[in-house]
Amino acid sequence: MSQSTTSSAATLATVTFGQQSISLEQVVSVAKGAPVKLNDSQQYQENIQKGARFIDSLLHEEGVVYGVTTGYGDSCTVTVGLDLVHELPLHLSRFHGCGLGDIFSPMQSRAIMACRLNSLAVGKSGVTYELLQRIELLLNLDICPVIPEEGSVGASGDLTPLSYLAAVLVGEREVTYQGQRRATKDVYAELNIVPLTLRPKEGLALMNGTAVMTALACLAYDRAQYLARLSSRITAMASLTLKGNSNHFDDILFDAKPHPGQNQIATWIREDLNHHTHPRNSDRLQDRYSIRCAPHIIGVLQDALPFMRQFIETELNSANDNPIVDGEGEHILHGGHFYGGHIAFVMDSMKNTVANLADLIDRQMALVMDPKFNNGLPANLSAATGARQSINHGFKAVQIGVSAWTAEALKNTMPASVFSRSTECHNQDKVSMGTIAARDCMRVLQLTEQVAAAALLAMTQGIHLRIAQQELAEESLTPSLAKTVQQVSADFELLTEDRPLEAVLRQTVSKIQLGEWEVC
Repeated sequence: MSQSTTSSAATLATVTFGQQSISLEQVVSVAKGAPVKLNDSQQYQENIQKGARFIDSLLHEEGVVYGVTTGYGDSCTVTVGLDLVHELPLHLSRFHGCGLGDIFSPMQSRAIMACRLNSLAVGKSGVTYELLQRIELLLNLDICPVIPEEGSVGASGDLTPLSYLAAVLVGEREVTYQGQRRATKDVYAELNIVPLTLRPKEGLALMNGTAVMTALACLAYDRAQYLARLSSRITAMASLTLKGNSNHFDDILFDAKPHPGQNQIATWIREDLNHHTHPRNSDRLQDRYSIRCAPHIIGVLQDALPFMRQFIETELNSANDNPIVDGEGEHILHGGHFYGGHIAFVMDSMKNTVANLADLIDRQMALVMDPKFNNGLPANLSAATGARQSINHGFKAVQIGVSAWTAEALKNTMPASVFSRSTECHNQDKVSMGTIAARDCMRVLQLTEQVAAAALLAMTQGIHLRIAQQELAEESLTPSLAKTVQQVSADFELLTEDRPLEAVLRQTVSKIQLGEWEVC
């Protein structure tokens, strides 16, 4: 998403870490610029410090701890001398500095930092309170690590992308600050920030976790939830444009198949159409599936959202690195909490349900464009009249674009989690691919938002054409639907003469991503 991360920061509530579980909405809020506060009670600070002190005591007693006195991964059999232990975290961050691909946006980078901070704040990672404070400082100064998107297989967590956060903490690599990409050391020098020296276990604790995929999942959930509501509104607009039969959304009908999410979608469409007060009945007994079955299609996502939230927020509020450090009971527990299988499943599932929204709206667009199916509207919804009809083509090319975006979204629904690869000398021999699944999901969301943007313009045009043809009374529109038509019309003049639509499409996509269309 392209919006500024700090444009609305002044209106966002402070999010506190280390006090209680946080919600995915709070991660989204931090991503958008909300200030953060670390629990500063003495009891909490002591709880964090216990883990760090326990690590120190093990070093003093020459205990063997993975990633502290040993190499990493398959190199765990390599013993690291105590004189070199303090250099090990720096080497971990440096040799993982091999990310490629596009760069996560500042908004996504903030979400990543928030997720890593929250996991470390659980107090099971053996890090110092000072490390948590430094991430808090970066967020509040809006210093965002420059993190490449590619390089994680989702176990041992998001090692390569999170190495860019670790590197920034020690003053290396690059950050985005005040809209500019700059060397971290230069920004630190300007702000009199002293780079951290990572203590034993802190490099591993920062990098060996699921913060990147979880951050993307939080952002994806927020967008998918909005798209479910927006797709319902677009369906109501499409039904009006096509002179559809509102009986398809009747509450008695949906009482017979009581999926709660599906029935919520039907309720939203029914209310937008004002079905009980103003039932709209066409000559057709049954509309085509892309209208009649819309609640069943959108409803799959709506019904999946509760379990998706549970998976995401449990991961968000977990300690997900290795080993787990029990400072209270003085145990080192070696395991696999870095494995991102739950997030991978959510992201693979979400991209499927979201792409189905694109496919649904694509079919609705095909119906309203075609005079064989749109029940008396001009081809391609062109508003041109008279002799000029022959040279004007309305939404013809936009509909082609919608088909292209939909096809790409559907292509990206292949589950990433089934493509596990054995890597790192077969130590990481079964991995989650959760971050690839999350990146796929973000792409599918972008494409579906583009489809929805095109449909908002087209259905608004269709409703205006029905009103102009005196087949729909403007005063019969429900306040909710009239508001959407008004909002879209404020940006989009009736398409009478052909003109480039790229700019208004981009503007509409941006407003969808900002949640600016009032769909409640």
